[in-house]
Amino acid sequence: MRAWVVLAGLNGMLAVGLGAYAAHGLASDSYLQGLAEQASRYQLLHALALLAADRLAAEGRRLAHGAAALFLAGLILFSGSLYLRALTGSPLPVPMVTPAGGMSLMLGWLVLAAAGLARRR
Repeated sequence: MRAWVVLAGLNGMLAVGLGAYAAHGLASDSYLQGLAEQASRYQLLHALALLAADRLAAEGRRLAHGAAALFLAGLILFSGSLYLRALTGSPLPVPMVTPAGGMSLMLGWLVLAAAGLARRR
């Protein structure tokens, strides 16, 4: 089983479904709709990043697993916190969750670049 591919597929499916809900179910509140649409956009983009990380991991580049793990953590923290806010209408009790998720996504890209530069093992 290719875990990163499975997780990419699940994240892609969730991003499309929640993005559609944002477009239709949250149409009465443009702020909450925007949060959910942003979460969906980032989730879909990073589902593709998981596929890229899987490809490098399949080539024997071990850092790619770290990049994929950072992408997944970032998706849960960043997109998850935006979805939670959009669906409940209330801010998170822990205010730094969303920025921590964003940092995780950025670090994932940095580690993915390092994986691309690293030699195969």
